[in-house]
Amino acid sequence: MTEDNAGTTTLDEPQVRTKTKTDAKTDDKKKPKKQPPYAVIVHDDDYHTYEYVIEVLQKVCGHDLQKAFLLTQAVDQAGRAAVWTGTKEVAELKRDQIRGFGPDFYASQTVKFPLGVTIEPMPS
Repeated sequence: MTEDNAGTTTLDEPQVRTKTKTDAKTDDKKKPKKQPPYAVIVHDDDYHTYEYVIEVLQKVCGHDLQKAFLLTQAVDQAGRAAVWTGTKEVAELKRDQIRGFGPDFYASQTVKFPLGVTIEPMPS
């Protein structure tokens, strides 16, 4: 605001500032980088039963019976399959929950090791 000799107050024109390339680069640096989604990969073995893997996928990953069966079939046929995707932290949790799920009571022989499971970043 300015005041002239007659005592009249006038508003100044607003100043417009345009972004420069360096401003845009600074803005990019302020934004947090997004983590890539991670996949929980279940690996096939000859010891854990279909029933066990289906139960794990239902209880740990929240899949319904049909989806859990299809994923178990994919693990069996391809040797491995992505059974869940999301943030790295939750993928690590799901991996640990699968590893610690407990014994396979459906197996004819006692299985003394957990279901094979890893996490991997999803391809971009």
